[in-house]
Amino acid sequence: METKTSLKEDFEVIMNGNVTSPVGFTAGGLHCGIKRRRLDLGWIYSDVPATAAGVYTLNQFQAPPLLVTKESIAVENKIQALLVNSGVANACTGEQGLTDAYDMQQSFSKKLGIADHYVAVASTGVIGVPLPMDKIKNGIAQSGDLQNQETERFEKAILTTDTCVKNIAVQLEIDGKKITIGGAAKGSGMIHPNMATMLAFVTTDADVAHESLSSALKQVTDRTYNQITVDGDCSTNDMVLVMANGKAQNKPLDENHTAWPKFMEALEYVSKSLAKQIARDGEGATKLLEVQVKGAATERGARQISKAIISSNLVKTAIYGADPNWGRIVCAIGYSEQPIQPDKVNVSLGPIPVVENGLPLHFDEEEATEYLQQENVYIHVDLQQGEEEGTAWGCDLTYDYVKINASYRT
Repeated sequence: METKTSLKEDFEVIMNGNVTSPVGFTAGGLHCGIKRRRLDLGWIYSDVPATAAGVYTLNQFQAPPLLVTKESIAVENKIQALLVNSGVANACTGEQGLTDAYDMQQSFSKKLGIADHYVAVASTGVIGVPLPMDKIKNGIAQSGDLQNQETERFEKAILTTDTCVKNIAVQLEIDGKKITIGGAAKGSGMIHPNMATMLAFVTTDADVAHESLSSALKQVTDRTYNQITVDGDCSTNDMVLVMANGKAQNKPLDENHTAWPKFMEALEYVSKSLAKQIARDGEGATKLLEVQVKGAATERGARQISKAIISSNLVKTAIYGADPNWGRIVCAIGYSEQPIQPDKVNVSLGPIPVVENGLPLHFDEEEATEYLQQENVYIHVDLQQGEEEGTAWGCDLTYDYVKINASYRT
């Protein structure tokens, strides 16, 4: 049952909200046999074709599902359904992989009775393994069964090494209409967007112009999904996909609408929540690390410095060991490839200042160690060079990360 909690005047967070909180969306999932026991085939469906936009991994080995999905959206800028399998990535699979991605799309479109290009497809899992199309087609045949029509089943079906589902929904009012934005994501390892082995799906019942939706998604992605890292690896399969079906019946939204900033704020909140959930669920992670950089000359510079810090394995292992080794932080700032003035840099571990104007401060080591033992750790950096700021999210690097990835295929 969904309940709402007030966040601010512009929108409310829906407790237990998800991708089907917006009007007109359903979702489900099942076990088709790609994995031994867990759910491995999931879908989202809109009552009507929805305006769609996507962003995709910059890895040059883009998997066939991404190519098929980009091609499909380009036909009308709309999709009506999404089919995702987990366990096998269908990456580095050549012409057969592309044929299978089309087959996956066409089999689901036939099941739903809609045009092929209204179906987007995504895959995640082991690279270099062909899709078991007989199992996937058998799963598609069962997708209409009522016992499979639960949103949580979709959220579970898209997971790989994740330890939990990731979801969020918010509601706001535009043109006197209630607008809802929901989301689901997966991601735990091989996370270093642009993008990562990360899939994020956002739905809304708002009516949004395609070019504006596409522009909004790219802007939001730069500030959220592209600001997380777990291990510095950039995957072949990542995508963020947003669907806007217009069922809320608001006046079409674009940059000229007075409520556009409100919609953008809500979309960014949903994306930031999903991104942080991915970072916290990093393989083997015990802590969520947030790095906030302010006083930068440019927003891009602030974002790049914050991401350099969370990407540092030395910083990540220090956080795991609760070691207040601030030298690793300033080192990462220094190699971020952003211009800084070292004699102006301030650094704090949570509420504890450790560096002022580039020089060490005396601080209580025991107090700092105790702070770093918390589940949520914040590092604050003030460059004192301007007014811009940026934030990035990551996690600690643990022994369990090595264990998980040493035996990923077995």
